[in-house]
Amino acid sequence: MNIKNIEIYKLNVAISNPIRVTLGVIDAARNVVVKIITESGIYGWGEASPFAPITGDSQESNFAAAQQIADMIKGKDALAIDARMVEINGLTVGEPSIRSAFDMALYDIAAKAAGLPLYRFLGGERRELRTDLTIGWQDTVEDTVAQAQNILDAGFEAIKLKVGRPGLEDVAHVAAVRELVGPDFALKIDSNQGWDYPTAVANIKAMAAFNLEYSEQPLAAWDYDNLVRLRDKVDLPICADESVFDHHDALKLIRLGAADYLNIKLGKAGGIHTGLKINAIAEAAGAKCMIGCFAESRLGLSAAAHLAMARPNIGFIDLDSCYHFKSDPVRGGIRFDDKIGGLLHLPDRAGHGAEIKESALDPEKGIQV
Repeated sequence: MNIKNIEIYKLNVAISNPIRVTLGVIDAARNVVVKIITESGIYGWGEASPFAPITGDSQESNFAAAQQIADMIKGKDALAIDARMVEINGLTVGEPSIRSAFDMALYDIAAKAAGLPLYRFLGGERRELRTDLTIGWQDTVEDTVAQAQNILDAGFEAIKLKVGRPGLEDVAHVAAVRELVGPDFALKIDSNQGWDYPTAVANIKAMAAFNLEYSEQPLAAWDYDNLVRLRDKVDLPICADESVFDHHDALKLIRLGAADYLNIKLGKAGGIHTGLKINAIAEAAGAKCMIGCFAESRLGLSAAAHLAMARPNIGFIDLDSCYHFKSDPVRGGIRFDDKIGGLLHLPDRAGHGAEIKESALDPEKGIQV
């Protein structure tokens, strides 16, 4: 099933509730989408959502790299995913976001050709997926509590709090949210590399009574040695995010004993092809994974949710990026339950089930290869 042509578009979507974190502010989705069309007429969609402080790429660099990738794989077999991803991943060690978009589209095509939803194509079966909802940095504790109350009112069962402020400033925010939601509500923190080792120790110890699920990326991505020290020093599980891009990182983290959990983001890993390898390494070591996101629309989230559905070892779900989009550019795909907060529904149509509406695509911001 050879690739006939590939369409590449920039996709911009405004966000009503920007997320402020240690590394910056996500105030809009500035993404790139690709549509791979085969000679048989079967096509697949993929999405890149770059965030330069983490992935090192941008919408502009993704758009340029997409044209190179398209030139390289055009005319080749779309069903030979392993061969295509070896080529794509060999083109550059950078641009993981756009590599992920091509990966999603190839898996979409393969599952459609098999007549299966992607999670079944990957060997999985249907199970319940419920995402948390993230609270970014707020100016005051009262603002943080107000955000948490909105999440409670929406029926969510888990909150992720962005932390990483100087000193012990985060403690009051986390304490106030724990008091609001009660002792057993799922609550986790994410520092986005915001602390150094002493600050991480002090904060996690100060939050010991708050019954947190884990501390995500408390230290700099490169600081593996102190992640090991921190994990030995505190009782709270450590989840690696920015420290783990691919399966090589996963193997190093597991060997060092630097993390209890690994966060798979398709935009870091370069897609499902590598995400499966990360999960396999973690599972072999008895470590759970989470599935995370950047600022993907329901297109990118659909592909991620299918991977999570197919691999029960991915036990933590953080697929909330489109929840505050001002408009929805996607037709089909994953959707949030209208009554049960955070409950995700995947369609049973073949592939990952999502595609971009024609009305959301600007021909002047696109190109066909």
